[in-house]
Amino acid sequence: MRVGVLALQGTFVEHIDSLRRLGVEAVPIRLPRQLDTVDGLVVPGGESTTMLRLMESFGLIRPIRDVAGNGLPVWGTCAGMVLLAKDVSNYGMETLGLIDAKVRRNAFGSQVDSFEADLDIPSVGDEPFHAVFIRAPIIEEAKPNVEILSHLPGGTIVAIRQDGLLACAFHPEFTDDLRFHSYFLNMIRKKASHNNRDGVLRGNQPGS
Repeated sequence: MRVGVLALQGTFVEHIDSLRRLGVEAVPIRLPRQLDTVDGLVVPGGESTTMLRLMESFGLIRPIRDVAGNGLPVWGTCAGMVLLAKDVSNYGMETLGLIDAKVRRNAFGSQVDSFEADLDIPSVGDEPFHAVFIRAPIIEEAKPNVEILSHLPGGTIVAIRQDGLLACAFHPEFTDDLRFHSYFLNMIRKKASHNNRDGVLRGNQPGS
């Protein structure tokens, strides 16, 4: 397995380190052609408008949309979640427009309002997940086809999934808990298994 991490700005080094600790090949992605060499893509936390400008400069916006549309699993954390969403309620900006959700940037305030919380995330295990929120966004709305993975005690949604797309408002890369990274790797494995099975089925069709 080879996982790419968008490496233009933000916490890409921490994501690469977390993935390598799980025994997979993790590589920085800076050019469109590199997207064809990976089985999944992480869009890290950082500053969403800066990341967007760099993605435009490097010609990455449409290529990322295309590979995600063709089924490449993509995971966005914090600013990455903002970039994956189809709508940003409090800031007029272009996004990758992949997940059917509306998010709010910097929903909790400035850097000094950053916090940590123990979350119930059944998809990654029974034990609470200690999440780090830094100038974090939130999910304000999600369409029915979007699965809610976790929320804060007050009900604020902070992690979602839509088929091969995953997003969270916090920073799993800043903890020693690798369960969320493992969850994304399992999404990639299931996608690869599904593709291989389809290939076998197509190959067994009469006359093929």
